[in-house]
Amino acid sequence: MRLRKMMWTRKSFSTLFTEGPKELREARIEIAKFSVKRAAVRIQRAKRRRDDPDEDVEAETKWALKQAKGMVLDCSNFGDDRPLTGCSFSRDGKILATCSLSGVTKLWEMPQVTNKIAVLKDHKERATDVVFSPVDDILATASADRTAKLWKTDGTLLQTFEGHLDRLARVAFHPSGKYLGTTSFDKTWRLWDINTGAELLLQEGHSRSVYGIAFQQDGALAASSGLDSLARVWDLRTGRSILVFQGHIKPVLSVTFSPNGYHLASGGEDNQCRIWDLRMRKSLYIIPAHANLVSQVKYEPQEGYFLATASYDMKVNAEISRLLKA
Repeated sequence: MRLRKMMWTRKSFSTLFTEGPKELREARIEIAKFSVKRAAVRIQRAKRRRDDPDEDVEAETKWALKQAKGMVLDCSNFGDDRPLTGCSFSRDGKILATCSLSGVTKLWEMPQVTNKIAVLKDHKERATDVVFSPVDDILATASADRTAKLWKTDGTLLQTFEGHLDRLARVAFHPSGKYLGTTSFDKTWRLWDINTGAELLLQEGHSRSVYGIAFQQDGALAASSGLDSLARVWDLRTGRSILVFQGHIKPVLSVTFSPNGYHLASGGEDNQCRIWDLRMRKSLYIIPAHANLVSQVKYEPQEGYFLATASYDMKVNAEISRLLKA
């Protein structure tokens, strides 16, 4: 009787386990290989900087912050007759993409943003985000029509990613350029193959709408944030949620990884920016950055010398990164 019960239990548990599709397994292997190489390069570079007697991190940080303070308005233009919802520079800095509540995304020639290169029209509702690929001359847009789309810079539509059950909030490219992440008010974020348009991963875990998404520069980790006031870190190689950061008292709208790979910044409707340490699994700093909600947070991408925060108080702040000493 006991043997029969054990056999029944084992059989029952086996039916509860569903192996991921072949495409997802292959993507995880590809991501693992990619991240190992990137991590090795990052660590070697950090060691060289540490062992170089001429390195003066504090002086470099002050210089970078001085450069940021010296920024002035160089040019401007009306991007649309409706409010803009996102912008992104191409990898060579020659094109600026803007998207708006009209559902239209426009590509502008830099540095004067007076000449329009292309106008991307295919979304049925407002566009919520736009981002360029880190490796190719393509870009992705997200929309309240529940789709994300992949475009060439000449305006050619390459792919439409369908599957979300509610409007999209943000979109982000994986550092390899092969995958696309999207967040949605359907409480999920998803990972897509940009070449085939296939949905590789439907990730649940947030109890309310998912808003922000970011990929670590090595490519091994992803972070998501949501209206449940949480930031989660996921291991893309296994699909597991490895960290849950609690501290914000209102929805978290944006997350970003530091270039050193060890820290995560988050911004939310509580007007705060928080810095989290992935190794210590805790909040290091709370920055009362703005007088209104923090809509975007971004590290300076090369060395992480400073952190830029954007807010509904109509200000952008550049916070010096104290994490270089962490």
